[in-house]
Amino acid sequence: MRSMTSEIREVIRQNLALARTARDNRKWELCWSLLEDAHVLSQPWVWPHMRVHAAMLAAGWRARDAREVRGQLLRLLAGGPASAVRRYPTGNTGRARVSAIQPMPIRPDLAEVLARAGQPTT
Repeated sequence: MRSMTSEIREVIRQNLALARTARDNRKWELCWSLLEDAHVLSQPWVWPHMRVHAAMLAAGWRARDAREVRGQLLRLLAGGPASAVRRYPTGNTGRARVSAIQPMPIRPDLAEVLARAGQPTT
């Protein structure tokens, strides 16, 4: 497994910080968009991946979205092991509203960041 680049680490850190601010201000569309991007970038690494799902759980809880809370609890249990064995659905946004096993297309800007880190984008 390749180590996480400082670029990816910083983008994830920024997205999580901005998502927290959006969550606290109840700007849900922005919050989820930032968390989804952080999820796509974090999938290859266990702890960052889990950190993003924890942030998604917190957002679901704050939004009082029972479906999202249940989905994130399940993803917290399965996501880490999936990352550890590199069996995750590339590009999946991580939300409870999408299948946890469905690969998804990666936006070109995120694909470029992953490619620079030597990570698969398909």
